[in-house]
Amino acid sequence: MVELPEQLRRSLTWDQGKEMAAHAKFSVKTGVPVYFCDPRSPWQRGSNENTNGLLRQYFPKRTEIAHFTQADLDDVAAELNGRPRQTLGWKTPSQALDEVLR
Repeated sequence: MVELPEQLRRSLTWDQGKEMAAHAKFSVKTGVPVYFCDPRSPWQRGSNENTNGLLRQYFPKRTEIAHFTQADLDDVAAELNGRPRQTLGWKTPSQALDEVLR
């Protein structure tokens, strides 16, 4: 997170999972405030939910990620980062990030 340009680390919105218990330590270390969506309110993190759905095309529920190599996971990430998104004006995530970084 600290390697990202400041305009890309304004805040994060997490769900209510117990794995997020260290949010205060994260905020202190990175300077990024963390907010939590309301319980059972996935629409408050719509891009995340959409990405989870896209990932399910490659990894159905109960898929053991440990069975995949890092190269396999990198290939999926590259495909998803090269896929146009309506929310980005039909740009790919890679294109949108490049524009912000220029």
